[in-house]
Amino acid sequence: MDWARHRETWPLAETSRFVLSTPHKWHVQESGNGPLLLLLHGAGGGTQSWRHLIPVLNRRFRTIAVDLPGQGFTKLGAQQRCGLDEMSADIVALCAQEGWQPDALVGHSAGAAIALRMAEEMSPAPPVIGINAALGNFKGPAALLFPVMAKVLAATPWVAHLFTASTARKGSVERLLAGTGSSLPPEDIAYYKALVSDRDHVDAALAMMAQWRLDPLLSRLGRHPSRTLLIAGSGDKTVPPQTSQDVAAQMPEASYSELPGLGHLAHEEDAGAVAALIEAFMTGRGP
Repeated sequence: MDWARHRETWPLAETSRFVLSTPHKWHVQESGNGPLLLLLHGAGGGTQSWRHLIPVLNRRFRTIAVDLPGQGFTKLGAQQRCGLDEMSADIVALCAQEGWQPDALVGHSAGAAIALRMAEEMSPAPPVIGINAALGNFKGPAALLFPVMAKVLAATPWVAHLFTASTARKGSVERLLAGTGSSLPPEDIAYYKALVSDRDHVDAALAMMAQWRLDPLLSRLGRHPSRTLLIAGSGDKTVPPQTSQDVAAQMPEASYSELPGLGHLAHEEDAGAVAALIEAFMTGRGP
């Protein structure tokens, strides 16, 4: 995405800066004081998804939000580094370069998987907070077909163009977001429209799906080193709350909290409720 075009209207743009850490040029937003929370958005999102949560967290915490490689305003430096292991390694390297020592990793959806994978490579392993964590695989025939389809789509040059054109139609983005079980106001939806209208952003999201390999991480959850909180919205239509419940039961030091009536974008719908759970977890007053 073109920062010069969007900087005047992008949420929390005054906190933005760009960092070159091989192989990508990262867009990061840093603000607040206190223990450091590193925020990782889900596939197809961006730093704008934290626009309501960051100001609440900044009352007690320092936050750093990162756009994933090729998504939002981060410039993709290597097409083959969009998988779970590769992105996690590159963000760990970014943290080391910048001297960031997160007191916790906070991930939404696929960002939660990245946070858990990063924690395995960090010493000491920081706590992890997952919001509607995408920690389940497709079942049945879809388990075989989805990876193949994702690879084909990512390798086809005109797919991103067709997707951006189709989502530009009136009501398309609204329907996509409503399908997650979340209800967002028009001003929040406008940022998602900007994201899905950008070909580079869509290309990177497709590459992420094509290179995504979750099974190795899932197989290690029973011995994961991090204290973990998994938060789920009861109305999530993208990742069933049962997924987080099942994962929490597998992990040695994990707890589960459910937010009634919220969907997949729970942290955008009710930032106060999500922030309260994060603060309680970080201060030892919660699960």
